[in-house]
Amino acid sequence: MSSAEQNWVHIPVLAAEAVELLSSVKPLRRLVDGTLGNGGHSRMLLENNPELQILGIDRDSAALERANKNLQQFGSRFTAVHGEFADLDKLAAAHGWDQVDAVLLDIGVSSPQLDDPARGFSFRGDGPLDMRMDRQQKLTASRVLNFYSEEELARVFRDYGELRESRQLARRIVQLREEKPFSTTAELTAVCDKVLRKKRPGELPSPTLVFQALRIEVNGELEQLKSGLQAAKNILRPGGRLAVISFHSLEDRIVKNFMRDAAQNCICPPGLPVCVCNHRAEFTLPVRGVISAKEEELNRNRRAACAKLRVADRT
Repeated sequence: MSSAEQNWVHIPVLAAEAVELLSSVKPLRRLVDGTLGNGGHSRMLLENNPELQILGIDRDSAALERANKNLQQFGSRFTAVHGEFADLDKLAAAHGWDQVDAVLLDIGVSSPQLDDPARGFSFRGDGPLDMRMDRQQKLTASRVLNFYSEEELARVFRDYGELRESRQLARRIVQLREEKPFSTTAELTAVCDKVLRKKRPGELPSPTLVFQALRIEVNGELEQLKSGLQAAKNILRPGGRLAVISFHSLEDRIVKNFMRDAAQNCICPPGLPVCVCNHRAEFTLPVRGVISAKEEELNRNRRAACAKLRVADRT
């Protein structure tokens, strides 16, 4: 574990709201924290629910090490597992849990990952172009930049960063890598500053969406999320609750559409005279719309500004 990872302060986002909504599930004895991170949400849940056991999943070994230290006081009530939350139903079953009372997913990159230059997730500090949440995997951000075709790079920047200049940026990267392969975040940031339009006050800095796009591609984040939502549906008992915290529009759109469709009795295209899909609601929505951070939390933690919490109950 790097020194930067050891000396950070982690603030779980929307923790009070998530803990309150999950703690209201009765009985609440088994919960899967599919994105364990430092274990901030899990700690609060364990403290508020004396009978609760939590299975915490993360693909970042450093996160698992931190969480195990931070939650060791809870003994057998907490178990950490290395894996992907896309497989949370299989991981829970392997742990002997065929059904659970609740699932929590806190999607995206964590503060210790962002703040450690050695991980390469942020343009604010120079480091290697890594961006892997699971450091055992082979695909890194540098491999994407140096080996993807111009068309593939443009797709990544367009689909995952929603960049207008996706084609221009991809073309410039391909030109520059012929002279020297990309290896550091500073090199990528310099290209972004030259190619991308200058942002107006209040907008995200130009490299932000480029780094987001690469991170999503490297870690397969959107496919992970789609699979994770299905896995949660598979393992939640009737009356069990799913809570998902997302941090950008691509994630939130997937969560919103999943919950909306799963809460409908018919998902046929509009205009059909009779239902032919035979779909039946698998969730109800106890909270309509999205829950955002209150002003008090925003004053403490600026990263909470993008957070959105959605909740659904298994029928």
